[in-house]
Formats: sequence, structure tokens, C-alpha cells
Amino acid sequence: MAANSISLGEMTSHAPAIEMSSDSPGATLAAGRRLAGLLRPGDIILLVGELGAGKTLFACGVAEGLGVDERVTSPSFVIAKRYDGFIPVYHADVYRIGSSSEFDDLDLPTLADDGVLMVEWGNVVSGMLPLDHLIVELNVTAETERSIRFFPEGNWCSRSLEGLVA
Repeated sequence: MAANSISLGEMTSHAPAIEMSSDSPGATLAAGRRLAGLLRPGDIILLVGELGAGKTLFACGVAEGLGVDERVTSPSFVIAKRYDGFIPVYHADVYRIGSSSEFDDLDLPTLADDGVLMVEWGNVVSGMLPLDHLIVELNVTAETERSIRFFPEGNWCSRSLEGLVA
């Protein structure tokens, strides 16, 4: 597939996945910026993929698209960071969360009440989050190439993801 091309992917339990490919870090950033144009307060985005797949880079693109001016970095050691943009952007990393009670204590889903919450390693906590979320799965396909798959869940199934088409 060419950079940023999109095709229908596997079926989830609710809606078909959309798949795009990225042939560079810039293309991954651009994919995040395009998703930002579809987001609104209350949205929860789960970022999944192996270490080095581009989860933080994609989150940077989303933040840029939502008007964040400061540098977005991985929140691995602080668990969650807030950035001010057109709407607040909350970027969390649950890689170091040790238990479901520790996750519950963070009360991360309430951060999305007034902004957008992006959770790296979101597959680890997906069962503890509201059903209404978008899963973004990044996979390494070559040294600089990535596949990016979007899996709408809950209310995301009724929302158009047409804006992802470049």
C-alpha cells in the first residue's frame, strides 16, 4: 500500500476497521493531525502497538492538530500529561500501571470530560474504560513503515472516519 492509503480492514465486534499505511515519521504525524480534525471533547483514543511502533509520534500529530504548541513527549514516567490546545489534550501511558485498582485510582476516563484522552498501551486497560472509544493500532511493517488501523467502538461506530482519507 502507498503511504497513507486507506482500505477496509478486519471487522471488530461493532464496525469495520479502517487501515492506512505510513512510510515515514512525517506521514505518521500527518495521520494523527487528520484524526484530530474528527475529535471532540469526551473522546477517548486507545493507542496500541509494540514498543517503537509510533504511538507517541501519532499522539504528537493529534496534539498538533488540536492546537497544542508545546512539545509532546511520552508520559511513561508521569503516567499522564495535560496539554492546552483548542480543547484540552490528555496523554497517558499505562505501561507502568501494576493493577486494575491502581488504574482505577488514576480516574483517567474523567479527564476526557472536557477534552480528548489518548492512552498509550490502551489495550492493557480497554476493559476498564467506557465502551465508546477509538482504538488506533500501530504496527511496524518495515524500518520506517507502519500500518495504522482504526477500530471504532461504541458511539464511534456511528461517526464518520472519512476525514482520515488524505
